[in-house]
Amino acid sequence: MPHPINSETVLDRSTLRALDSVPQYHDLLPEGLFGSMLCLERKRAERSGRRLVLLLFKASASRSTTCRQVFEKIALFLAKSARDTDITGWYREHQTLGVLFTEVPATHSTIVGILSAKANAIVLEALGADGAREINVSLHVFPDDFEGPDGGRRAFSILYPDLAREMESKRISVAAKRSIDVLGSLVLLVLLFPLLLLIACLVRLTSSGPVLFRQHRLGHFGETFTFLKFRSMRANADPSIHQQYVKRLITKQTRSTEHESGSEFKLKGDPRITRVGAYLRRTSLDELPQLFNVLRGEMSLVGPRPPLPYELEVYESWHRRRLLSKPGITGIWQVAGRSRVTFDDMVRMDLQYARTWSLWLDIKLLVQTPFAVLSCAGAY
Repeated sequence: MPHPINSETVLDRSTLRALDSVPQYHDLLPEGLFGSMLCLERKRAERSGRRLVLLLFKASASRSTTCRQVFEKIALFLAKSARDTDITGWYREHQTLGVLFTEVPATHSTIVGILSAKANAIVLEALGADGAREINVSLHVFPDDFEGPDGGRRAFSILYPDLAREMESKRISVAAKRSIDVLGSLVLLVLLFPLLLLIACLVRLTSSGPVLFRQHRLGHFGETFTFLKFRSMRANADPSIHQQYVKRLITKQTRSTEHESGSEFKLKGDPRITRVGAYLRRTSLDELPQLFNVLRGEMSLVGPRPPLPYELEVYESWHRRRLLSKPGITGIWQVAGRSRVTFDDMVRMDLQYARTWSLWLDIKLLVQTPFAVLSCAGAY
């Protein structure tokens, strides 16, 4: 059964040559084109709010000599049962066969179980009981795979092959970025030690409670880590005030009377903030302990703001792409946006950073950060 190619997909010469040279197992798309379709449908699912299901059939190493015949049988059975909107092709050429099920309703969680059972039945019918043992069938759901322990890392490796290849090509730059993080945070901690000590004394002397505020945040691929700040609020302050505000803000239910422009991410006039804390927040000095997070590898000097776990609960699908980048102390939003832009615009800035990232961009943002901090624009 032929599978329609979306008009938005651009076929370059290399892809056209691949289409001519790769054996067409019942209209299986070659790896490059299937990857492009996965990327396109993933973006479509982000906007539509529906699920995208990726079904993979991977042959074991012992099946490598007869891989072609095995996949030919599976492809034949898939062709008989596929919908017109399903997309079948090579996830990994001659190693892993993939099927994309698009526009899966987000409310129908049972569909995933049905698809899994159907896939296993197809393998069993095509290869028999003995042959089925040589094929690994796995199901991956976007955006659901972000949930659970190590969910973001697993989702990235499977559902973002385009970004995974891009990061692999930038291994040297990524290593250099980490070196800059380690060296930069060490130098800053040494140079700013007197200031850190002074702030710690002021926090301790002006309000009861610990000097440092520790909070669970979501880091790279959504992994939880302990986020450090100088405490700017009263000890044991009720977090529900900010939690309710942020959820309303992300879901665009925040009333304009709660802030001046109707877009700030921080809650203005928060009664939990101390007098010293208000100054620390306005000058961003409360963020300095995050240099220890950078040293531990949980954060970078430059990157998106690390979200709180309860933010993720109300994220739209496209918001979650922020988690594919390691969070940072400063970034495009921290320099050019801060509390002057909407939440969606903040996410767009983070995604722009991920899309255009380079060491030179990091250096420019690091240079601009002191001026942004001294101006106090968009901060309170």
